[in-house]
Amino acid sequence: MNWKHEISAAAERIDGYAQVTPVMESRALGLDYPVEMKLEHMQHTGSFKARGAFNTLLSLDVPEAGVVAASGGNHGAAAAYAAQTLGHPAKIFVPELAGPSKIALIEQTGADLSVVAGEYANALTQAQVYENATGAMQIHAYDAPATVAGQGTCFAEWEAQSLKADTVLVAVGGGGLIAGALGWFQGARKVVAVEPETSCALNAALQAGEPVDVAVSGIAANALGARRIGSICFDLAQGMTSVLVPDAAIAQAQEKLWRAHRILVEPAGAAALAALLSGAYQPEPGEKVAVLICGGNISPDPLQG
Repeated sequence: MNWKHEISAAAERIDGYAQVTPVMESRALGLDYPVEMKLEHMQHTGSFKARGAFNTLLSLDVPEAGVVAASGGNHGAAAAYAAQTLGHPAKIFVPELAGPSKIALIEQTGADLSVVAGEYANALTQAQVYENATGAMQIHAYDAPATVAGQGTCFAEWEAQSLKADTVLVAVGGGGLIAGALGWFQGARKVVAVEPETSCALNAALQAGEPVDVAVSGIAANALGARRIGSICFDLAQGMTSVLVPDAAIAQAQEKLWRAHRILVEPAGAAALAALLSGAYQPEPGEKVAVLICGGNISPDPLQG
């Protein structure tokens, strides 16, 4: 697939629907080098997921039954928001571990929401049953071309905002976001995959030579807790650098972003930065680095009474 073409087309398609998110350079993170950051947690519904959702709905014919999505939380909110914006009914399945703040965010869109026991894989099974029964269109969270192309617009946008980095660190769950990065950069910049030690579907797949099921847990599991990496991501990710970070490092990165810049993000949003703060990824002398801050739906909601 010509990913550059698909991502460029997606960028035109979602123009005016997705938010252009700001970028900044920080020298206040306790590192001896500056870090570029794109603040994608300021996207509609608090994560990059709105890009893929809008691209999917705008590029395909949506049936009368509307759309259905399974999600750890962020994708469900984005799919529901995009459907509401474009006038389509939406059915969203999330696991209990999505947490009350993400569940509340989905409910605010007016979507029909079902909370299922267990993890993301259980929600996906229920969404597939609903799709088969109703004819609703499934918006996959990460392993669909329209989703990946939509997420890739984040990186096309970042380059247009004068990204200087040689290396971009990206948090990985099911792989849609980093697949978009790989599809756009195509080796022009190094892309580093960052995963929690306890939710590491891509790292496990690269070690095994094929996608494999992994157990998922930890503080970022409701966003990065895919049991198996998407096939699109796996195909694009061959030979790339993959690092793991402990929950403690992710929590430290969350705190550092707040203390240094008053940026409040969920654990997944801080995971890429955690790789730098913990030393899981150590840049070469002179290497310019950037991290994508990908999600801001912190739980519990700090302003909820």
